[in-house]
Amino acid sequence: MNGNQVEELRGAVGQLMTRALEDLRTLVAIPSVADERLYPRAECERAAGWVVDAFAAEGLETRLETTPDGSQVVLGHRPGPDGAPTVLLYAHYDVQPPLDDAAWTSPPFELAERDGRLYGRGAADCKGNIVTHLTALRALRALDGDDYPVGIRLVVEGSEEQGTGGLDQWVEANPGALAADAMLVQDTGNAELGLPTLTVSLRGAANVVVHVEALAGEIHSGMFGGAAPDALAALAAMLASLRDERGDTTIDGVPDPVARGTWPGVEYDADQFRRDAGVLDGVELVGSGAVADRLWARPVVTILGIDAPSVVGSAAAIQPRASARLNLRVPPGADAVRLQDLLVAHLEAHAPWGVRVTVERDAAGQPFQARTSGHVFDTLSGALADAYGHETVTAGQGGSIPLCNVLAGQYPDAAIVLLGVEEPACLIHAPNESVAPSEIESLAVGEALFLARLGSR
Repeated sequence: MNGNQVEELRGAVGQLMTRALEDLRTLVAIPSVADERLYPRAECERAAGWVVDAFAAEGLETRLETTPDGSQVVLGHRPGPDGAPTVLLYAHYDVQPPLDDAAWTSPPFELAERDGRLYGRGAADCKGNIVTHLTALRALRALDGDDYPVGIRLVVEGSEEQGTGGLDQWVEANPGALAADAMLVQDTGNAELGLPTLTVSLRGAANVVVHVEALAGEIHSGMFGGAAPDALAALAAMLASLRDERGDTTIDGVPDPVARGTWPGVEYDADQFRRDAGVLDGVELVGSGAVADRLWARPVVTILGIDAPSVVGSAAAIQPRASARLNLRVPPGADAVRLQDLLVAHLEAHAPWGVRVTVERDAAGQPFQARTSGHVFDTLSGALADAYGHETVTAGQGGSIPLCNVLAGQYPDAAIVLLGVEEPACLIHAPNESVAPSEIESLAVGEALFLARLGSR
């Protein structure tokens, strides 16, 4: 597209924004949490049905498929002109539980506007991205009629937040079903509001649960304390050994280039990070090196939970056993299974007093590294820069999206890129999740520009 066409497309998206935000309001009102212990399955089915109908109205042949975990994935397809590439558009319609309803300023499943932002569970993660895909396609049709410049594949899954791998397993069982030249995985976002960002790396993840046993049963702390081994104290010592005095993760045997990796892309200002993370005044950030290094280029262990008596109701007793669940994040360039092995060995080696240690391992998810060269990456970078009016930057993400590795394995020639409407102020997964309408609008312009330019090559 030339400069005039860019402005025409920007205008088309602008005219569609009222409709886009009404779509978002409708989607947010559906509590599509893929956990039947919390919400009926019918809510996810209702969201899936809405997505099917919305994209069918834009000329895609859509259908529902049931994946091995029982969730429904929305699949869509529309062939492009002869010789045109095919682009896969990804998002997910399931959302995180709202957590503490009382912590929400407005009801979590009612889209509410405050100070120019729109609040509601899933507004950013990931229903805002569904609406962005729709708006980009509608804008192209508004300018060029019913045809699209490229072939379109659509994948909108329904259990991403639960991490049960339904779509991953479906992809592996259906080779060739999602063949595309480019894949836009819209489930990440910008480094800051209004700064176009392509996510080019994802840390892998490998959880473990460590169990410590020291006594046959609880015993009186007054009668036996001082000589009897305390399983909870032993566990605390083991967990403390996983960080040094600066807060850097210290797992025995991790090579120094992995443990002290550096991030080559956009920096993350420390003061901005403090605000984004809600770090209290006077509390230091942990670790050494740049914030971006710590977030995207190095392994880290987080203590997710501990089994121990609660303070209220606790007795004067020495604990015979204790457990903890640990989350290990693995940077690109490292092997998640290998680092999980090293973590297990570290815990066993640092157990004091000969206490008995057993460790349960969850399946490890490998890190992902996107290609940052080639026509697709360059075209998308340029389209986003024109849409936002800022040069596109690259960033990493500490979270994991196992689907990216599955797609890369199934379709090694496809260019996979990650982007989305999220940015730090969105507070995804937390109470008062929100999205900036300007991100939906700018990203829709950028996506439409990308599709138009890729098809005109």
